[in-house]
Amino acid sequence: MRPEVICLMITSPDGSLHPSRWTRSPNGTRSDWSALYEKVHKDHDANAWMVGRVTMAEISKAGPHEPAGPHGVVRPHHFAKPDATSYAIALDPSGKLHFAGPELYGDHVVVLLGSDVPDSHLAELAADGVSYVVSGQKDMDVGAMLELLGKELGIRRILLEGGANVNGSMMAAGLVDELSLIVAPALEARKGSDRIVEFGEEGLAGKVELSLISCEPLSHGALHLRYAVQRSS
Repeated sequence: MRPEVICLMITSPDGSLHPSRWTRSPNGTRSDWSALYEKVHKDHDANAWMVGRVTMAEISKAGPHEPAGPHGVVRPHHFAKPDATSYAIALDPSGKLHFAGPELYGDHVVVLLGSDVPDSHLAELAADGVSYVVSGQKDMDVGAMLELLGKELGIRRILLEGGANVNGSMMAAGLVDELSLIVAPALEARKGSDRIVEFGEEGLAGKVELSLISCEPLSHGALHLRYAVQRSS
């Protein structure tokens, strides 16, 4: 069974992805809202979080490096720590991410890769103690890969915290079960700025539908909005 996927984001009422660009508020500060986000993150009781390549590169901050000594390469998957209690999942179709070790924030790293990723990259990941899953087909079946993670690693709930494109593509593929938003009392309003969800030129109309689960006022003028996400009928 595929793990439950909750897209958890902090945003402004105009959908901004960048708190650093927001207006000020007499109700609170960015650090106040960030603390609320962390609390909601914990309250969701997930045992994995997931981001795309761009976001993970900003987190890992590692460059390519040759593995020390020969390492056998295993396909389609290699699980270095199947008994970990929590996981950090990266979606990296082209195999461009690198890591300095097997954990981030105490969570074991798992990378989802495209079928064309070379053995040399897999050897680097294995040498660093990182787990990976290589797609068995050219077009990545992320749903099947997540099912594998649920079966082999016991991942039951994932918090999707990616950029706009990853969030949008996961929704379009029918892989997001809930949209959980911390909405802060601030605005960005810059023309052409990134939003929390984006999907190409056509958008998500006709692909997904949202249904309100709850609306909870939080401190510092923020709201917690929860929506069930389902495919359009």
